[in-house]
Amino acid sequence: METTLFHKLFTLLAILGALTFSSSSDSANPLDATKLKMFVDELPYMPRIKGYDVVDGVYKPKSLKIGMFKKKWKFHRDLPATPVYAFGLNRHTATVPGPTIEALHGVDTFVTWQNHLPPNHILPWDPTIPTAITNKTKGIPTVVHLHGGIHAPESDGNANSWFTARFKEKGPTWTNKKYHYPNNQQPGNLWYHDHAMGLTRVNLLAGLLGSYIIRHPSIEGPLGLPTGNEFDRPLIVFDRSFRTDGSIFMNSTGNNPSIHPQWQPEYFGDAIIVNGKAWPRLTVRKRKYRFRIINASNARFFRFFFTNGLKFTHVASDSAYIQKPVTTNETLVGPSEITDIIVDFSQSKSNVVILANDARYPYPSGDPVNKANSMVMKFIILPHQEVDTSRVPKKLIEYPAADLSSVSHTRYIAMYEYTSDIDEPTHLYLNGKPYEAPVTETPKAGSTEVWYVINLTEDNHPLHIHLGLLKVLDQTELVSLEKFKACMTKLNDAIKCHVGDNTRGKKVRVPAHEKGWKNVHKMMPGFVTKIVVRFSYIHTNASYGFDATKEPGYVYHCHVLDHEDNAMMRPFKVIK
Repeated sequence: METTLFHKLFTLLAILGALTFSSSSDSANPLDATKLKMFVDELPYMPRIKGYDVVDGVYKPKSLKIGMFKKKWKFHRDLPATPVYAFGLNRHTATVPGPTIEALHGVDTFVTWQNHLPPNHILPWDPTIPTAITNKTKGIPTVVHLHGGIHAPESDGNANSWFTARFKEKGPTWTNKKYHYPNNQQPGNLWYHDHAMGLTRVNLLAGLLGSYIIRHPSIEGPLGLPTGNEFDRPLIVFDRSFRTDGSIFMNSTGNNPSIHPQWQPEYFGDAIIVNGKAWPRLTVRKRKYRFRIINASNARFFRFFFTNGLKFTHVASDSAYIQKPVTTNETLVGPSEITDIIVDFSQSKSNVVILANDARYPYPSGDPVNKANSMVMKFIILPHQEVDTSRVPKKLIEYPAADLSSVSHTRYIAMYEYTSDIDEPTHLYLNGKPYEAPVTETPKAGSTEVWYVINLTEDNHPLHIHLGLLKVLDQTELVSLEKFKACMTKLNDAIKCHVGDNTRGKKVRVPAHEKGWKNVHKMMPGFVTKIVVRFSYIHTNASYGFDATKEPGYVYHCHVLDHEDNAMMRPFKVIK
């Protein structure tokens, strides 16, 4: 019955033109990415926008108007320009990824996100999953979420707070045009991206993403880390496939076409893009550099490593510094995660080094990487030794530990994948509930909670909680996974099923650089991950300076975008 209903809805919307998308893909074949030569384009310096004003030496709040525009973008020297959606102050300066917004701790930034997109999407989308669909006019729904931001619900980019061009049509939870980012949280790395219901995966594939940095000079300055536009750079990494005409290739046939005509469980592209260029190169000096690496892929995990053994020194993870630097040979970064690293090129034994990737896709048990998606970018090291006054201190920033004695609530969150008669995924739920089901998570403002996240699938799911920060306490393998699945199928109740020997399996340690406060954590398949979630500022443990209990509330979700869209996302409501 559900399949028939979905099919009827799809047919109706197709008749109405809802599925129309403007692309030249009908006349072009998918491109073999291995035919493109690597390392021929320079890594771009992404434009930077200050989210504050300086008046007579005093920092003042600033209001920005940042638009979303359709334009063409050159991802590779030998690839025709690609139709994209890009963020920018105007169409001419808009980029993919968008400009880096630089904010200051304690200084307000106001942004009016403006939708200048045309009526028809450049990519196929599927209305048979929960989707923002316009009723009165054609238009592409968008709404911007600042990932890692701590601010009021009306500025969070709720999935149903979408709007079309010139605000002609608005979603059911839309509130206001201007978003307020108070920037009162800890200094660190954030990123902004589209968050429209059911369209997040296609809107990000089209290019709607960018970096956001909160700086705190009086705290960060004494650390002595590399600074300046040349030596402190965001690297936004994602994967894309293309057609021979340069357009983005996305399979327009679903894995269950009779149920979901277009939706696929994961999108993987062959070409690896860094700051808007496929496999770019960067000439560096023999000194330390800071790279804030954001994995902005829909579904691809990256396990980064240098081909000549050069090491990473981690200084922060997601939006928070870690207590002490941690040096590793490799680092696994899930979709939406941010790893903040120092690389000392003076320690390289060669003048050329490749940043590479060997993470299977889907992670962890999918296909091995191939020639195209195993390479990320090339660094060419100048031969002369550089005078380098930057350093990596023995201690960074220490935040108050999670106080488990003050835990106000314990929750159980089960991740489960549902399949069709042909054993292909149809949708994914958290605790067996669709997004539209009544809110079941109601944390108190200022509280600390413990969540047991139970991954009953074969995939690793990066869990992102809006507003709250989390810290991983324990990762325990389920000793009776099939029994648990059977219980969930019968009872659909994570609390009743989380019993007996399920907490007695082997434990897997959390990497040292991921033991601090984070916005996302990779939930291992077949494991129960115990996390502590803090709904207050971690640097002061103070309550928020805004009313977090307002509508439309917040959400938590898997950050594999194809999963989030269908429908691995749940709302939660902060209460007093």
